[in-house]
Amino acid sequence: MLPHTSTMERQCVELLPQVCKLLAASGKALPDDTSLEKLMDWFSGATSAGQSLLETCPCLLGFISTVIHNEASDPSVLSFAFKLTGLLASTPSGFDLLQEESLLDLVFDPQRWQGAGPWDDPCVRIGWIQGLRSLLQHPDALQFLVRRDLTKSLLQLQTDTSLFIASAANEALAHILVFRPLSSGECTVAEGEKGGAPACVNVPADIDADSRDLAPTLGTGDGFASVAAAIFEHLKASLVPKENAHLHQSLQSLRLLALLFAQAGPRLLGVLLRTVMAALKALVTAGQSAQTPLLLDVLLTARRSDPHNPAPDQTASCLISQVLDTYKPPEVTHAAAAILRRSHCDLNHATKAAQTLLLPLDIITGLDLLGPQSAAIEKQRASMVELMCSKTPCVSVLAVCLTHTPQITPMPPEIALCPPMVFVTAVLSLLRICGGQTVPSSTGSSKACRNIIGCGKLQKCGLEALLALSASPAAEEKMTDVFPVLIQYLHNPDSDPTVLQKSYQALVKWISVCSDLSSMGDQLGQEIVTVVRKRVCDVRWEVRDSTVEFLGELAGLCICKESARPTRTLEAFLGCGPTPLLTEALRDPESYVRASAVTALAQTLTQSWQQGAAPTEEQTEVVERLLEILSEDTEGFARRAVVKFFIAWYSTCSSSSSSSLPSSLFLMKSVCLVLSRGSADLDWEVKVHTLELAEQLLDKALDKCSGSRPVPHPYAAATQPACRPRADGAGHRERAEADRADVLRLLVEQGVVSAMLGGVFDCDRPVALKACRLLLTLRETICPPVTVEAVSCELPGRGWGREVRTLLRERKGDWTKEGTLDAKEGEMVREESSVLREDGVVVGDVLRCLNLDDRLSVLLRSSDHVHNSPLSLLQDIVSARRVHTDPDTQLTQEVVVDCY
Repeated sequence: MLPHTSTMERQCVELLPQVCKLLAASGKALPDDTSLEKLMDWFSGATSAGQSLLETCPCLLGFISTVIHNEASDPSVLSFAFKLTGLLASTPSGFDLLQEESLLDLVFDPQRWQGAGPWDDPCVRIGWIQGLRSLLQHPDALQFLVRRDLTKSLLQLQTDTSLFIASAANEALAHILVFRPLSSGECTVAEGEKGGAPACVNVPADIDADSRDLAPTLGTGDGFASVAAAIFEHLKASLVPKENAHLHQSLQSLRLLALLFAQAGPRLLGVLLRTVMAALKALVTAGQSAQTPLLLDVLLTARRSDPHNPAPDQTASCLISQVLDTYKPPEVTHAAAAILRRSHCDLNHATKAAQTLLLPLDIITGLDLLGPQSAAIEKQRASMVELMCSKTPCVSVLAVCLTHTPQITPMPPEIALCPPMVFVTAVLSLLRICGGQTVPSSTGSSKACRNIIGCGKLQKCGLEALLALSASPAAEEKMTDVFPVLIQYLHNPDSDPTVLQKSYQALVKWISVCSDLSSMGDQLGQEIVTVVRKRVCDVRWEVRDSTVEFLGELAGLCICKESARPTRTLEAFLGCGPTPLLTEALRDPESYVRASAVTALAQTLTQSWQQGAAPTEEQTEVVERLLEILSEDTEGFARRAVVKFFIAWYSTCSSSSSSSLPSSLFLMKSVCLVLSRGSADLDWEVKVHTLELAEQLLDKALDKCSGSRPVPHPYAAATQPACRPRADGAGHRERAEADRADVLRLLVEQGVVSAMLGGVFDCDRPVALKACRLLLTLRETICPPVTVEAVSCELPGRGWGREVRTLLRERKGDWTKEGTLDAKEGEMVREESSVLREDGVVVGDVLRCLNLDDRLSVLLRSSDHVHNSPLSLLQDIVSARRVHTDPDTQLTQEVVVDCY
């Protein structure tokens, strides 16, 4: 945007007057209003970079003047003009220029717009607020705010019926108080503290005693105290609603106060607390349920430690305690949960919050979970029992309790209410009640128990809590109690799919706690087999999917070589092999189930891969079925899973098995087919995974190439006789080149090179980027210039093969013209780099003609670096406006503005 900018930016500057003229013209809005947001993003970025928009683009002044004087301006364009005015005036020079043109007073005159029709549109009001907030970046802007008394308008918008507008007004008000631009005649707080009260402070006479404290704290030479006083007085007057009609205003004031407490410095925080504490006390006493979450958030934020005074505000602490001691069960439960989520809650509040949260679970299970109870908790018990007689609140408080139980378990000893395993017992008891297995004999909880029988929400919460509690100390002691409950849930015909999924997850987690599966006996394995055989045939695909995933996760636990503890194979644990069940699931009509079955098979077959044994007939059939899925399945999920299967198989076997073993030969034959089929897939993720498999083969080949006969460092000490240095060096280079040729030949035979070449021409950027990087690795490590020229690669007759041949013809002509090859190299090109060779093309020639470095540079810039530019945006706005406003246009095709 400056004189030395790029051609594209100069074109933007040249096109901008036309865009401004079209936007300012009366008529309908643009087809895509987000184009104005993109335009504002561009302007904001230029301003942040230090560029002067008004100097480079003087047409913006005329645009603003035309829009604000045109009564027919579209609301979206008027809102854009408000935001642009604030952005331009955010710098002192822009502010002065807009003042000279008398535009600021017109744009930010609330009376001018509140009586006009466009003000009823929310986008106009929010644009006005955001423009004013952008403006307030320097002292002159603050004086403008004071002079025009714009604080009053912001306070009115703070209670707007639109939450977006009210939120924007709150953010602007918080910005005014927290952001303090120092005028030239105002001293800083530190200077004032050195010599007493700041000499430059001028406190208006109409400020009350509380707000007067703000003056020596922040300085008021630029009228800031009067602005702050208006905001403070509004907070004091609106926090406590006088009637239900004022509840919305009270909630908005609480939101503003929460913003201020979160952003204010220590001194402003102290003044805020003194100003609003009486109102906060009144709110706590009133106990309005609608205000409780916001009120507690304000109190907890106000309680944060002051760097100059480590002791937190005691008044706020007392009010928090009052909430916990006196509020009704629903409100106090949510308040306790909010307190526990705060990392800085003190010991007293944490203990009270934990007791409050555990009270519903204590009541319904009849277990002693609370330890020594305070009088407040005893008082709450009667109210909680009464509340839990109603189904909806009973489920609500128990769900909050279960969600936070895992957070209470690891609390410090001084807070811990009972041993961790008692919590496990309580959760299991609740799950039995929800499943209809048991009902406590306590008459006080019998009605509550009836409310939660069959409740899916509590079953999910309870299972999630049980899963988290598996990490508790001594969890292994409770396994004999946990497994029957989970098995029962898996057998229950009324369990919904999500409950079954969470039951499986909890079962796997608790099995992982067991130090030795053999100690669990055969009964659990038999019960799991019965459940799995039942659920794998469930009519609901979600249940079948969860069952298949469970088998795979269980296989991962049973085949754990890293563990020093004795383990059992999955077959030994279950008494049967899961492979037939998973193989059958490969034919499931739901693609998610097929994909999960492929993943589970990969986990199940890991042990046999590691042993390197010859594949069994069953395993051979599995691999053949997987290759069929890769070729024939219509859904991408299953095909992606198949390629990942072979990635896992190859990574498991490549480093541990000899290449001559039957299992390795079978693997490589399968991998070659996967590379061929996966690289031709229509799904870009399948192609990326195929390239990941190709990368593994490439890495192994590079290791072999560098590990068999390492090339010595050119400056290393000579180890050969001094009389034959040249011959030995030449011989070593020849052997190294022969090794490279062998490795490259192997990569060609495996299909790795073809997969990478096909990928680099792919239209999907992630595929092309991955392939380009792999080819660069191949070029730099195995195919340096004028080496391994004898290795050729066959190309397909169409598609990317045709593109490679075209590039080779062009590049061969360039080599001849440029004369970059010496006589020996030229002879090699003529003899072995013929584009029309029957046996394919030379790999080294192909890698040199692809211009991989340039390709990588373009791919890293992303595929939209040209089209989704500011210039493209401006051109689209012009085209869209013309099509939209020209009644004589014959264009019928919709014009879509670039989205970036």
